[in-house]
Amino acid sequence: MHKLRLVCFTLLTLSVSATVHAEEKRYISDELNTWVRSGPGDNYRLVGTVDAGEEVLLLQSNPETKYGQIRDTNGRTFWIPLAQLSTEPSLKVRVPDLQNQVNSLTEKLNNIDATWNDRTAEMQKKVAASDSIINSLKDENQSLKNQLVVAQKKVEAANIQLDDKQRTIIMQWFMYGGGVAGVGLLLGLLLPHIIPGRKRKDRWMN
Repeated sequence: MHKLRLVCFTLLTLSVSATVHAEEKRYISDELNTWVRSGPGDNYRLVGTVDAGEEVLLLQSNPETKYGQIRDTNGRTFWIPLAQLSTEPSLKVRVPDLQNQVNSLTEKLNNIDATWNDRTAEMQKKVAASDSIINSLKDENQSLKNQLVVAQKKVEAANIQLDDKQRTIIMQWFMYGGGVAGVGLLLGLLLPHIIPGRKRKDRWMN
């Protein structure tokens, strides 16, 4: 009977001193595996351990003993010192998240590098095509210059030939004119001697 009263008194004390609140997510501190107890105090027996960094749910807490009742991922309930609980994700959780972030950033950087390489290759192709077009235009321009020089020389040669022909024609006209004048002069000198009647007429008139 005395033991029954003691148990009832203990349960009543626990119910009064324990603070009950909504379940909250907590994490076991990043240390070695932590021992858990059957009740909210060091005087309760040890009932097992929880892994460091494990995610648990805080069911209630006891401000006097500074213990909290937790539920692990397997559905078991224990009591553990509140100092060994953390509101921040443990390294066990954060390290994989950080690794995932690193992997994601690395993949993005690789994609950026690949995209940059593609753009660089495309720009190089455009520059090479532009260089080819520029060289082609330069060659065409030089060809046109050479053709212009040849055409100018042909024009100069044609002008020289034209001048020679003009001089030749002028000389021929001079020769023809001189010949005609010479023939006329010669006929003027010879005709009086060739035509006798004219001489007699001139004499009779005298």
